[in-house]
Amino acid sequence: MDVRSGNIDVRSITEDELPAWCRALNTGFLRSPAESPETAAKRLAHFDLARTRAAFAPAGGGDGMRQVATFRSFAQELSVPGGATVPTDAVTNVTVSPTHRRRGLLSRMMAADLAEAKERGDVAATLIAAEYRIYGRYGFGPAATSTEWEIDVVRAGLDPRWSGPDDGGRIDLADAEEVRKIGPELHERLRARVAGVVSRDDFWWEYETGLWQTPEDTWAEPFHAVYRNARGEVEGLVVYRFDGHWSERKMPGNTAQVLRLTGVTPAAERALWTYVCSVDWVTAVRTGGRATDDLVPHLLPDPRAARIVTQADFLWVRILDVVRALEARSYTASGELVLEVRDPAGLAGGRFRLAAAPEGAVCEPSDAAPQLTVGVSELGALWLGDASAVRLAALGRLVEEEAGAAAVADALLRTPRRPWCPDIF
Repeated sequence: MDVRSGNIDVRSITEDELPAWCRALNTGFLRSPAESPETAAKRLAHFDLARTRAAFAPAGGGDGMRQVATFRSFAQELSVPGGATVPTDAVTNVTVSPTHRRRGLLSRMMAADLAEAKERGDVAATLIAAEYRIYGRYGFGPAATSTEWEIDVVRAGLDPRWSGPDDGGRIDLADAEEVRKIGPELHERLRARVAGVVSRDDFWWEYETGLWQTPEDTWAEPFHAVYRNARGEVEGLVVYRFDGHWSERKMPGNTAQVLRLTGVTPAAERALWTYVCSVDWVTAVRTGGRATDDLVPHLLPDPRAARIVTQADFLWVRILDVVRALEARSYTASGELVLEVRDPAGLAGGRFRLAAAPEGAVCEPSDAAPQLTVGVSELGALWLGDASAVRLAALGRLVEEEAGAAAVADALLRTPRRPWCPDIF
């Protein structure tokens, strides 16, 4: 720890300290520091102050203490391969003011939060990393990648006469009130199908549909469309906006920005993507962040009409309980592997024997010779099935103690479809 942090106190905040915490948060995120009392009061309604931390440093001129770093976590559930969910510690609102960088403040806040998460029984911690190089030092690994495409609608080759699904289903426009009713159940069905999806509470649905807003927010209601199958059952939802662009020749050339698209069947995904691409005046569609192996490019007659705009790590995971993490998920192959897990923080390290099969898995401490030595960060990257142990070994990120062990790990841990997290938190 930097010696300069010796007179800086790191602790949970009180209710009276929340407005100053909000100011420090906005400073760290390069937003206007000022925030209305109404907004602070709204935050208080859904914050757990025991999990809302700050670093307090002496203010200039010796006038009291000033908050110079922020950190918050909240209860979350994460889906794993096979459809089960595990309790996780969701980390968010991490900032350090530019005047107090490189003093170990984040390390102190993170250590306290992870220790509490371990004590609570959380299987892992999660976060969305704004910068790549920060969180590996705390045991987090990139566990799910996000890809955004832009679709050239004219080139895509879709039937310009398309007027709806040909499978007996239908697409209906919806409003925010209807989305609040049907959205939560649809999201739960997605979590049962896709690893990496995080839980959404009532506040999430209120905020994302405009019911919960602050004076600082600039809410503009997006469009919503629902796909129902031939039996009238909801299987998909898309939320989107348009940019309202017209060319110099006064010809429409709008881009549709998809904010969220949830489909729990391939038919729903096909229908909703075709629908968005078929809206009159739309010449381009931005897909928003999707799984890297998403269906959308190859739903188009010409997949080259979808070009990748961004592709990067997104959801990061920090394993806190190796046994529960590996036993919670499913496996498509059978096999055994002895893992030596290195964790400098002492939260999840040890040697474990994993015996996995499609019927279930047993993971337990072991004294057997390790076949694979892996850091807890790399285990987080492997856990949901996204990363390859063979590739990590080639990069020098893990060690094969027994020839072929990385291939065994891939046969056990990799999944037919890649994990995906649709939400920023």
